Amino acid sequence: MTLQALPRNGKIRFGGFFLYKRYGREIGFEEKCLSLSYQKRVKRIVLFINYKDMVNYKDLGLVNTREMFKKAINGGYAIPAFNFNNMEQMQAIIQAAVETKSPVILQVSKGARQYANATLLRYMAQGAVEYAKELGCANPQIVLHLDHGDTFETCKSCIDSGFSSVMIDGSHLPYDENVALTKKVVEYAHQFDVTVEGELGVLAGVEDDVVAEHHTYTRPEEVVDFVTKTGCDSLAISIGTSHGAYKFKPEQCHVDPATGRLVPPPLAFDVLDGVMKELPGFPIVLHGSSSVPQEEVDTINKYGGKLEAAIGIPEDELRKAAKSAVCKINIDSDSRLAMTAAVRKVFAEKPAEFDPRKYLGPARDNMKKLYEHKIVNVLGSDNKL
Repeated sequence: MTLQALPRNGKIRFGGFFLYKRYGREIGFEEKCLSLSYQKRVKRIVLFINYKDMVNYKDLGLVNTREMFKKAINGGYAIPAFNFNNMEQMQAIIQAAVETKSPVILQVSKGARQYANATLLRYMAQGAVEYAKELGCANPQIVLHLDHGDTFETCKSCIDSGFSSVMIDGSHLPYDENVALTKKVVEYAHQFDVTVEGELGVLAGVEDDVVAEHHTYTRPEEVVDFVTKTGCDSLAISIGTSHGAYKFKPEQCHVDPATGRLVPPPLAFDVLDGVMKELPGFPIVLHGSSSVPQEEVDTINKYGGKLEAAIGIPEDELRKAAKSAVCKINIDSDSRLAMTAAVRKVFAEKPAEFDPRKYLGPARDNMKKLYEHKIVNVLGSDNKL
């Protein structure tokens, strides 16, 4: 009997002994026997596996989403899930979360890992925890989450490098394949107390590598079966939100006579109600929930940009969703717009400027202002620490 033959986090009876394997893999480990304990009837050999490349998120000061979501559902608010790709975005997110006393989810997409480097992102997340403490938050509640993981290998890599939460997006697959893939990720993640978000339904739009021409609403009659079979900890659903800054085509919208701006179609709250009826108290997630602030779009266009018919999700609809079982709301495009607007403004007003700090600093400040607004006025997660 070899240790490799044991299941992960499992045990096998071997003569009069139970042989345990914790956090095991098939390859790439070293064994160290730390203790030998004898009991009345059964002798147990406990082998602890010490990995050179395995990082536990708890050692980084991060938390998973389990208790965070439970409190949000009971409190009638949603946790902000802000995507970040660089230092300025991370600084703005942490500053806003600390000053508003809000828990926060730092989201990293597959594209962000490729852009910023997976190792650097892990240390940035660890630095975010320490930065929050420096800013005066004694017990920051920060999650490092993989957004739209599309393979088991990507999710596993994130878990192994210190992520406290992952999303496996099998929504593009046939239902049974989505179930199988999500279950496989859940079984691996739960060994390390990492929480998993699954998805049913398809969101339209474009964001990094996630592309869909049309959306498909989540079917409430499928959610109980999906959650039961996969064991996922939260569920992303489709009720009409979309990825990117161009969430709707002009022909899908109507014009507000008072402002002359396009108004998108309402979200399908009947679908959300149906899901909540089938899964009472279960954590629900909304993707593609940027509101595309028109003041940022106007600034970008004023200073040389060309964002035509960029439109997002009305904030009053997000406020309504946040008071339900929707306990995580994803926001990415809004921060990109805030950053771009500030940078364009500096370049237009100070064309001789070439110091990155002089344009990335204002960009960071503008993103922080946006994040604080979302936390306080849209999601209601302020003063929850």
